[in-house]
Amino acid sequence: MTETSPTRSMAARFRGFLPVVVDVETGGFDPERHALLEIAAVPIDLDARGDLVPGPTVTTHVEAFPGAELDPKSLEITGIDPTHPFRDAKPEKEALDLIFAPLRAAVKKHGCQRAILVGHNAHFDIGVLNAAIRRTGHKRSPFHPFSVFDTVTLAGLAYGQTVLSRAVQAAGLEWNASEAHSAVYDVERTAELFCAVHNRWQAMSRALLLQPAPVPAPAG
Repeated sequence: MTETSPTRSMAARFRGFLPVVVDVETGGFDPERHALLEIAAVPIDLDARGDLVPGPTVTTHVEAFPGAELDPKSLEITGIDPTHPFRDAKPEKEALDLIFAPLRAAVKKHGCQRAILVGHNAHFDIGVLNAAIRRTGHKRSPFHPFSVFDTVTLAGLAYGQTVLSRAVQAAGLEWNASEAHSAVYDVERTAELFCAVHNRWQAMSRALLLQPAPVPAPAG
């Protein structure tokens, strides 16, 4: 079996899309009013067996856009101090360029046409991302503008859990509550969860294919 065979091709598995896990941290819940403060992304890769594995994480802190609102309760949850001198935050356009460049390279590597966002409550993440794209007039987003894979639904089906921490632990993965609500920590755990769900389904599918066909009962 070659590396380019359909069973190993990412493009063939997901209809030409490359799954990319994204997590954002914000200054509130309204993407149009509240600031995007941190973004992290993990393109999904394939190992030698053809199982999904997380690729390298790319991340950056983001400067609040002019006129953005910051909800103190959201900052308390994330622990982000937008004025911290060592945050090394980038303006939104520069931050998107930094994130998108390696993702476009990953899309090209796998022969995919574009990326599809994977997230835990993914419609929130794509909404925040799309709002930043509109504000900056960005023309080269690698993502499908509205289609997503949501690990809330996938984990609910696979493990009966929808909260990220519980779903991660139900999948047999480690969870450290003290590191949660960091974009990097959450995106890496979500990437592991997405791979675990997919690989579990893939293994079950292989097992079914290997089962011998039932022998028909003799006639008469």
